[in-house]
Amino acid sequence: MKQLLNTLFVTTQGSYLAKKEDTVLVNVEQETRLRVPIHTLGSIVCFGNVGCSPFLMGLCGENNVHLSFLTENGRFLARVHGPVNGNVLLRKEQYRRSDNLHDSAEIARAIVLAKIANCRVVLQRGLRDRPDGALDSETVISAAVTALGDSLEQLRRPESLDSIRGTEGIAANMYFSAFDHLITANKEAFYFKDRNRRPPTDNVNAMLSFVYTLLVHDISSALEAVGLDPAVGFLHRDRPGRPSLALDMMEEFRPYLADRFVLSMINRRQVKPSGFQKTESGAVTMNDDTRKTVLVAWQNRKQEELTHPFLQEAVKIGLLPHVQAMLMARFLRGDLDGYPPFLWR
Repeated sequence: MKQLLNTLFVTTQGSYLAKKEDTVLVNVEQETRLRVPIHTLGSIVCFGNVGCSPFLMGLCGENNVHLSFLTENGRFLARVHGPVNGNVLLRKEQYRRSDNLHDSAEIARAIVLAKIANCRVVLQRGLRDRPDGALDSETVISAAVTALGDSLEQLRRPESLDSIRGTEGIAANMYFSAFDHLITANKEAFYFKDRNRRPPTDNVNAMLSFVYTLLVHDISSALEAVGLDPAVGFLHRDRPGRPSLALDMMEEFRPYLADRFVLSMINRRQVKPSGFQKTESGAVTMNDDTRKTVLVAWQNRKQEELTHPFLQEAVKIGLLPHVQAMLMARFLRGDLDGYPPFLWR
């Protein structure tokens, strides 16, 4: 099993990353603040005005350490990686399946089934954790749970790709219609009316967008590590600059890895209303301290373990994207009859 390595998040503005032998140096104002051996890293994520030497980029490529650049507020800019890994035959099979709408629909159906099932579990657990007497919330959440169950029944029979997308869209609307009722702390500052992005216009959406970006980074790295092309998906179709397969696989992980994580941080008061600010354009962003709080909690979360529902083995949560990428590769090679998505139980 692949080892769960560290992700180095660089958030200090004006930092410059350099190479010294097999070590990553983080320099700020010509002073070395951090030294990290390259073999301990799985990836490096740079936020905002952070520079990097070409020699370090080469070292990262040689060691399969993915280097990503994001804006200070977490919007993806670019990735740097070394030579493509894996067998070219695997990638050709991925492209063939993506071009075949029937095959794409079957893979997309499995992914959307898992997404809706996992969303339903989030709501059911939220219903269980609600304080006594919150009858309005119980009614809304219970209705959404029932609606998601109906969507699952609809997806148990083969459908066209467009129909699957339609079912997924309806289910997502029902899920997010109950999302605000899962928030139990600081409701005056952390409320959720609808899913909005580019830019997010409230504190909850700002956190969701930020964590989704982290998740896409981890999934893209996992797909590249097993030799798949993150840009060629099945549910999400080809679009220049879009990691379609990474977005596909993120769907099954959103409820468990991202949404539940954000809800927990809010409900446990790990983030404060003062950690968010609204710009003149109406966009809401997190300040530097809040981003660091989220990143530390995200790294700690990835160290926790669960029993993988398909492999029936203990797996660190941070390795789930790699496990699912490996299962997707095994399916495309013909080792598995179908792609087994991640189902949270």
